[in-house]
Amino acid sequence: MTVAFITGVAGQDGTLLAEQLVGEGVDVHGMVLPSDDRSLVADRLPPGVTLHVGDLADHDGVARLLRETEPDEVYNLGGISSVAFSWQQPALTGAVSGLGAVHVFEAAWALQESSGRQVRVVQASSAEIFGQPERTPQDERTAVRPISPYGAAKAYAHQMAAVFRSRGMHVATCILYNHESPLRPETFVTRKITAAAARIGRDRSGVLTLGDMSVRRDWGWAPDYVDAMVRAVRHDVPDDFVIATGVTHSVEEFVATAMAAAGVDDWHRHVAVDESLVRPADAGVQVGDARRAHEVLGWSPTVSFDEIVARMVRHDVEIAGGAA
Repeated sequence: MTVAFITGVAGQDGTLLAEQLVGEGVDVHGMVLPSDDRSLVADRLPPGVTLHVGDLADHDGVARLLRETEPDEVYNLGGISSVAFSWQQPALTGAVSGLGAVHVFEAAWALQESSGRQVRVVQASSAEIFGQPERTPQDERTAVRPISPYGAAKAYAHQMAAVFRSRGMHVATCILYNHESPLRPETFVTRKITAAAARIGRDRSGVLTLGDMSVRRDWGWAPDYVDAMVRAVRHDVPDDFVIATGVTHSVEEFVATAMAAAGVDDWHRHVAVDESLVRPADAGVQVGDARRAHEVLGWSPTVSFDEIVARMVRHDVEIAGGAA
């Protein structure tokens, strides 16, 4: 039986990945932080996932967990997940999302050396590594030049994956563009929007406060992106893969689509802009060229932008106790 180890199993991608792997009959182990409520996390995950307490910043602890679980596949999804938070805690972001990834690579390499069998790793990279991109759309050859602490930490991890790959280790990276599902917490702007749309659609009142609504992003369906990571780690040759839809939409378009799905026609009067929510520096137009993933991994996105937003709104309408 294949054994998989997932860091960040409590998050959106970790939860979806656990569901996919358990469905395939994989023995899944997941790492949660000491501060996580393990009972709550376990309730969200499919039966059969074994949880382990650990921290990416703890080099020895990560190594111990991989020795104990002896995985065939390691999915490094853990780390600081918010660009906005990374501006508040840049050093912590670097320690967890940057150096923490190297701790995973080192632990996997040590296990491979001691066991004499291959240990495959996939690093969840990010479009934020491109910062203000030199070209649009971006592909695997686009220059890495981050402009946020989050992007810088992810860039370090991304480049260290290539270093370990050159050492003979099977380390793939998936450069993930924005990907959403109802599992996103409301600290993410997309879920903040759909949750507010559901409440406004129910009550016909309320205001959604946002920052820069002109920002454009390439949004996809999170289960598709998780599937891409599984394909990448299992491909014969480890490499870098951009995972994206190739289509951009603005935050304003996301709002309009969510409000329409919630039955709100006059959405403009329910939205306010707060300049304090604008980031110190925001990445340029992020749109990915995923042709390599299509050709090499056989991967393609399966859900349209409108349907992604509609699914999230329907979920939040159910939570709000209304109908849309």
